[in-house]
Amino acid sequence: MTPHPDPRTGAAVKAADRAHVFHSWSAQALIDPLAVAGAEGSYFWDYDGKRYLDFTSGLVYTNIGYQHPKVVAAIQEQAAKMTTFAPAFAIEARSEAARLIAERTPGDLDKIFFTNGGADAVEHAVRMARLHTGRPKVLSAYRSYHGGTQQAINITGDPRRWASDSAAAGVVRFWAPFLYRSRFYAETEEQECARALEHLETTIAFEGPQTVAAIILETIPGTAGIMVPPPGYLAGVREICDKYGIVFILDEVMAGFGRTGEWFAADLFDVTPDLMTFAKGVNSGYVPLGGVAVSGAIAETFAERPYPGGLTYSGHPLACAAAVATIEVMAEEGIVEHAARLGADVVGPALRELAERHPSVGEVRGVGMFWALDLVKDRETREPLVPYNAAGEANAPMAAFGAAAKAHGIWPFINMNRTHVVPPCNVTEAELKEGLAALDAALAVADEYVA
Repeated sequence: MTPHPDPRTGAAVKAADRAHVFHSWSAQALIDPLAVAGAEGSYFWDYDGKRYLDFTSGLVYTNIGYQHPKVVAAIQEQAAKMTTFAPAFAIEARSEAARLIAERTPGDLDKIFFTNGGADAVEHAVRMARLHTGRPKVLSAYRSYHGGTQQAINITGDPRRWASDSAAAGVVRFWAPFLYRSRFYAETEEQECARALEHLETTIAFEGPQTVAAIILETIPGTAGIMVPPPGYLAGVREICDKYGIVFILDEVMAGFGRTGEWFAADLFDVTPDLMTFAKGVNSGYVPLGGVAVSGAIAETFAERPYPGGLTYSGHPLACAAAVATIEVMAEEGIVEHAARLGADVVGPALRELAERHPSVGEVRGVGMFWALDLVKDRETREPLVPYNAAGEANAPMAAFGAAAKAHGIWPFINMNRTHVVPPCNVTEAELKEGLAALDAALAVADEYVA
């Protein structure tokens, strides 16, 4: 679709937004939202006709890009047939979505509890774990994000939690492995893995294993920095959970449905959790949907005992129809395999080449269509380009980098001192190369702040 400039409508959209929309995660008077006129494939555009290659995939969810015709058609067909129905009934779209998801989840995660999104999926996974074990505590990692609802934000391990932290949510945090900024003085991945597992088991010992219901981890942490765990770590966590009767929850809200070049990131590590949360890519965000994939043992807990939880829109027909179509499109078009190939053959090599030329790049890491660059002032000391949780003037280097990226035609995903490369999983190789060239130009601006 060719963008057609329409600044008059754009101004009206912007005025109504500023007058009436209350935006998330924002100081309302300090933001200037872009008025978006349309989107298709890997691009979106504003009312002035300026087009951007979306290196954010929305909020890392448009895994098949915008406006895929088969998914749009499926939503239209479902709307004509049945727009909505209560969750207590069996309906075709809901049953088929659950079947297709269960076919792709690892191990015996064959029961699907549908939610409206990722945060409430985490809420319900934690509730299931506590009821299954009869224990109160949940262990979660620093450098993590699990959602914005009350329990999910308290489980989160980054600064978005601070303002809402009740300190009474039964959450204990620990350090997960991250060799580039190791908390364990490790020099190799093997050391980082072993020391992180020892730290986790020691934390459990001092908390009292009999009090710990669950350990929750993002399989590959997303907005915290796309930190791929070292070989053996997730398997080691699985062993620790089995040893102490702890429920292992993997949060695949961001990493699932092709983002890592596998249907689920757990497949990269040959590990099966007891509960797995999902959302976002399950239907490319076209209609809100999330869920929890439940193991046989936990499902059996509620075989004759009611599960005390539910949502009015659980398994909404429009959302489930979109999920069915999305999964079928991903399978038919080989999108998961496409993401794996481009990650290995195009994105990874290109980002490592950029790192060699740009002193502001401290580390490149990722897999599939899930990458991050740590930006630094000093490669030797690894001092971040901006301080932790910087705002205002302290965040000026990252703001300048972001502005340069947009000026060169890509919309970047920036969090703290990191920029993420997370385009749609079906982005073309030509589109990727266009975006990587724009990223190259923007990094020259970040280089100006290197010590």
